Amino acid sequence: MNCDAEKVIYMDNNATTRVAPEVVDVMMPFLTECYGNPSSMHNFGGQVGGAVEKARAQVAELIGADPTEITFTSCGTESDSTAIISALQAFPEKRHVVTTRVEHPAVKHLCENLDRLTGHKHRVTRLQVDSDGTLDLAKYEEALTEDTAIVSVMWANNETGVIFPVEKMAAMAKERGILFHTDAVQAVGKIPITLSELDVDFLSISGHKLHAPKGVGVLYVKRGTPFVPFLSGGHQENGRRGGTENVASIVGLGRACALAQEMMGEENTRVRVLRDRLEEGLLKSIPKSMLNGHKTDRLPNTTNVSFEFVEGEAILLHMNRYNICASSGSACTSGSLEPSHVLRAMGVPFTAAHGSIRFSLSVYNVEEEVDFVLKKMPPIIAELRELSPFWKED
Repeated sequence: MNCDAEKVIYMDNNATTRVAPEVVDVMMPFLTECYGNPSSMHNFGGQVGGAVEKARAQVAELIGADPTEITFTSCGTESDSTAIISALQAFPEKRHVVTTRVEHPAVKHLCENLDRLTGHKHRVTRLQVDSDGTLDLAKYEEALTEDTAIVSVMWANNETGVIFPVEKMAAMAKERGILFHTDAVQAVGKIPITLSELDVDFLSISGHKLHAPKGVGVLYVKRGTPFVPFLSGGHQENGRRGGTENVASIVGLGRACALAQEMMGEENTRVRVLRDRLEEGLLKSIPKSMLNGHKTDRLPNTTNVSFEFVEGEAILLHMNRYNICASSGSACTSGSLEPSHVLRAMGVPFTAAHGSIRFSLSVYNVEEEVDFVLKKMPPIIAELRELSPFWKED
């Protein structure tokens, strides 16, 4: 296999990120000579266990938590499922879940399957968003009832980058004795988070979204929160998740969190400037294009732009000729021909929703790449519109 990353312009970082070289370096010993079981009593395994605990502290520091509140998982999806199912099992008398219509499939599909998973006992309220992709807090407050076991709302949307007011929403849930979970997979490492100051009970992280490897995640469980393990087995992770830890990836995630803390300023300055340059250039140079999502209340690296009367899949195929990587909708639903459920919930016109492209940048992107994309995108859209029976230029 020849994955020549030098020839790729990679703007699909909300799907997955490059593993940072510094992360690879700290992982390597745990793939070679440091192979002991972190739960073993001997020193050889104990040293490995110490590396896991160091990583736990690094994750905790990034999100303003205590290391004892950090549980390592296999991915963000496992973390999401663990939080929601744990809350329902901890409060079997409560049968109501509140979420949104724009959640990642990890939460969306779980909520759709709750009936089957829990014996047709539970109901789900899915909050609507407006045309900017933002929530109405008054409607949210109305949705909370004495029967609500948990709220699950993403911190930042994976497709549009829109940031939800998690701090306020968690506090409103806390006032009513309701557990609060947030899928923060896209937010962690890009915006400041201090959980010690918030009423968040559960928070999910995925390593491969912040320059750590795939196959490792985190579930933050606030101290004192009722918790029922999702995976039973051994005593690992303080009894919260059975199974021998994925040590190399955990160590890598710890280093990635330390790097994210160092580079967050760059994410919110240089990367934001690149994103804005790309976005403004596309909207200015391509007619009948529109921004999806709130102009300011979103992640610094993400822009979602719709090009009317063309198909997103066709756009991506043409971009692929120039080794430009982006997404149409969520990477977890890229096999679907249906328009994005996020854009549908926002009321984006059908002619535009099908032609949406998400560009998501990282600290590894540079200005020359943005200029190259701005040079290639207008002729790509023009060529595809010439083939569209619906396109009529004003």
